[in-house]
Amino acid sequence: MNSLIGQILNNRYQIQSLLGRQVGRRTFLATDLTTQTLVVLKLLLFGPDFIWDDLKLFEREADTLKSLDYPSIPKYLDAFELETELGSGFGLVQSYIEARSLQDWIDTGRNFSEAELKAIATQVLDVLIYLHRQQPPVIHRDIKPSNILLDDSRSGHSPGQIYVVDFGSVQTLHHSGTLTIVGTYGYMPPEQFGGRTEPASDLYSLGATVIYLLTRTHPADLPIRNGRIQFKASSQVSASFEAWLKCLIQPDCERRFTSTQLALTALNDEHFIAPTYLPLAAKPADSKVELTKTNDQIQITIPPVGWRRKLEVIYTNIGLTLFCCLPLLLGLWHPLQGKRKKTIEKLCYFARPA
Repeated sequence: MNSLIGQILNNRYQIQSLLGRQVGRRTFLATDLTTQTLVVLKLLLFGPDFIWDDLKLFEREADTLKSLDYPSIPKYLDAFELETELGSGFGLVQSYIEARSLQDWIDTGRNFSEAELKAIATQVLDVLIYLHRQQPPVIHRDIKPSNILLDDSRSGHSPGQIYVVDFGSVQTLHHSGTLTIVGTYGYMPPEQFGGRTEPASDLYSLGATVIYLLTRTHPADLPIRNGRIQFKASSQVSASFEAWLKCLIQPDCERRFTSTQLALTALNDEHFIAPTYLPLAAKPADSKVELTKTNDQIQITIPPVGWRRKLEVIYTNIGLTLFCCLPLLLGLWHPLQGKRKKTIEKLCYFARPA
């Protein structure tokens, strides 16, 4: 992809530098030679790593950005087909935002106070409220530090202006039938692993993002108990803010806030107390199922049924069969047969013509 630096695509966009890469996609900083402004150019090329789901998500991102108009979201500018020395593909042009990602800020050693974390969460929630109120609702599905930009207009308790970018994983409830699983491990809610997303799924990702900014530890590296991320924040933030975070990262989406607006209201409540729930059922002591977690996947191993268990099942079925057939073997069906014969004779008697 470095060979594209300096090239002019679609007779208009001159590529300046590589901003990021994903499987099947590359994002460049480019100059619009018509307006002499910087733009973000995303390319999807039909290369060896291309899969059709990439094209589906690419087209969905373009269609979604066309329909959105919000100051904290990049604006759709252009889309086109292209031919390059690396192959054919598609280009998507968005407005360029002069800001750094939260991930970049953390990497440079910046710390955030509780007031700044609340301000960041408030601005992200404002964007999510706008997205979730669309018809059909738009779910981002990949809220994380690298997809949230923050400019350098820091002042007082305000950390600066927030922008939500990268709609390459976006989904609308109209497309909820898809089985495409996207997102980033550690920030994805449990239901997203099964290909199902709700507006509350974005809330979980926001909670995991704020926890990362607070602890400076990737959520995937934090301990899990009863399916929920465990973090120590009592000495750093207020009890109400910690309770708010714990409500966001409930593993069961029905136990999170029922709407993004309610999450915003609770964030501004200094006396917020999270509702209490019974703990999720723990793994049975005799369970042989093994759960292995790595940085990018979860592996569930279900062992095969052993021969002893198979014999138990066979003997149980034989026992049930003998029990059910025991009346027949003892001849208890004869009285029933006699009663049925008498009943038939009575019916025949009343049915005779007078």
